[in-house]
Amino acid sequence: MTKRDIAGFLGVDVQTLRNWQKTRPNLYRVIMQGLAIEEAVKESKEHYEKLSSIAKDAQKYVLKK
Repeated sequence: MTKRDIAGFLGVDVQTLRNWQKTRPNLYRVIMQGLAIEEAVKESKEHYEKLSSIAKDAQKYVLKK
């Protein structure tokens, strides 16, 4: 996500983000960490869904007694 995307998501100008980075570094860091966590959760969900699908497909080939 670009700074322009982030600014749009937050409803602020890109310049506002730059100002926060300089004048309110804690706020800027919290925002960026929150967005990074959100992205990590999204990726984890996608990986889980893919692994679940692979596991279901693998069950077709398991030998049964």
